[in-house]
Amino acid sequence: MRRLAVAFALAALVLAPLGAQASPSAEADVFAGLGTWVDIYDSPAYRSPGRTAARIAARGVRTVYVETANDRSTVDVVNPKQLGQFVDELHSRGLLVVAWYLPGFVKPAVDVRRARAMLSFRTPKGGSFDGVSLDIESLRLKSAGLRTKRLLALSRILRAEAGETPIAAITYPSRGFERHPTWWPGFPFKELTTLVDAWIPMTYTGAAFPGYDATYGYVARSLRLLRTAVGPDIPIHAAGGVANRMTGDELQAFVDAVADEGTVSGWSLYDFQTTGPKAWAALAALGTG
Repeated sequence: MRRLAVAFALAALVLAPLGAQASPSAEADVFAGLGTWVDIYDSPAYRSPGRTAARIAARGVRTVYVETANDRSTVDVVNPKQLGQFVDELHSRGLLVVAWYLPGFVKPAVDVRRARAMLSFRTPKGGSFDGVSLDIESLRLKSAGLRTKRLLALSRILRAEAGETPIAAITYPSRGFERHPTWWPGFPFKELTTLVDAWIPMTYTGAAFPGYDATYGYVARSLRLLRTAVGPDIPIHAAGGVANRMTGDELQAFVDAVADEGTVSGWSLYDFQTTGPKAWAALAALGTG
């Protein structure tokens, strides 16, 4: 019966008009400025949460993006005790923390439960996430049309239940969709824009686009295409990387493309574990926000 109820709820949300959904939060500045990333595989970060938080704060980071789970995890929140301690350490240093979950769209009930887990998560000190996000990159479900329906259904649930908690959509870069049209035909940029407060394109170029010109061109076009697709008002946070696969010229190209676009309000390199001194020095040109 419970599975049937979840199925009916998902179906109703898929069919519900977009205009009936809650309005995006006005607190989207959580996604602005300098950020960094910690995923569920970064065990060193969680072994010494205070030390890691201090190192992140020393870099001038404003927002830390932490992964709670993916659809193949065995639990809804991976290592909740260590994660909670880490979030408390970050908050104690004045940093903001945004959670992200990677849905697979294969088991909608699991995706819904794990998206909700980001909202209900509490640290040992009673803290919660300052924002949440869906990492929209799983292509395991072969039907792009069904993937889109399930993505929008999940996003509507998250939007309706998030209250004042801001939401971001983490996505493949638009240039990636352009180069690989079979990845996700008809990706719902317009519909998602009504359900989120910011976009975070993963403009990764390390090793795939060697040199300044190739990196600059890929990042610049990705940002330009995304801005055209989502309109002039919604914030964009540009995530580059992978940090340790980028040369000095490529790091500079990422920074220049972000700066030249003119409307990007946040920036980061994936991830904290792989961001070395050269990468932090390059990011410094963009400021901390």
